[in-house]
Amino acid sequence: MSGLIAVAVGGRGVVDPAEPVLRADDEAFLRGRAAFETLRVYGGRPFRLAEHLARLAGSAESIGLPAVNTHELEELARQALEAAATPDCVLRFFWTPTPTSLALVSALPDHHDALRERGQRLISLRGVRAEEPWLLPGVKSTSYAVNMAAEAEARRRGADDAVFVDAHGVVLEGPTTNIWWRRGRTLSTPALELGILAGVTRAAVLELAGAYGYEVQQGTFGLEELAGAEEAFTSSSVREVMPVVELDGAPIPRGPAADELQAALRREATLPS
Repeated sequence: MSGLIAVAVGGRGVVDPAEPVLRADDEAFLRGRAAFETLRVYGGRPFRLAEHLARLAGSAESIGLPAVNTHELEELARQALEAAATPDCVLRFFWTPTPTSLALVSALPDHHDALRERGQRLISLRGVRAEEPWLLPGVKSTSYAVNMAAEAEARRRGADDAVFVDAHGVVLEGPTTNIWWRRGRTLSTPALELGILAGVTRAAVLELAGAYGYEVQQGTFGLEELAGAEEAFTSSSVREVMPVVELDGAPIPRGPAADELQAALRREATLPS
């Protein structure tokens, strides 16, 4: 994994990042059957750690994995962050069927601030609407090949990222982000009932939006509503709030909400505990 600094493994503690840690018959490797979480660390403190661990436990239950030991993962995070000695970084948890628990610390990507300044270009791609429970709606699993293929297709077409829409043109989410847009003082974002991921940063933005006088509507929206927005942005744990300036080659104006909510999110994340 690019930028990997430290690794801690359940039952073993901190190990050399180059050391193998999975069994060859672990279904995390064979089938992509494992749960994971990614979160940002500010000043040595993982942001909304409890929420991420709760979502990890829910994902593991949906996949049929052994119950997540959140206390063990908290301890692994502490060990890995201490070994990394990097106050601002990315923390990832993995929980596999064997079960194997992992905490990985990586360096922050160095291009996000420049991308936020420029604004990101999106393309729309046909995605699958996870309406049935067996489609694992809202689950973060390591079966991520489709998501990575979407990002690769966006780059191939000269964009920075993608947004999924279903067969009827209903806006869903990005490969690793939630999507938002603004008209006047109203922010719109797809509803969780569409089977999208309940982003932890999405929840934070929902909380912060009211403080800035924005009304938020969650629902079912067509791509034309996003395309005609006065402003759009994405949210995710590592990228935080990221403005969108183009969709399928057509410009989207920049506006105040993304900058306001990014600043508010950063303030909350860096407040002393």
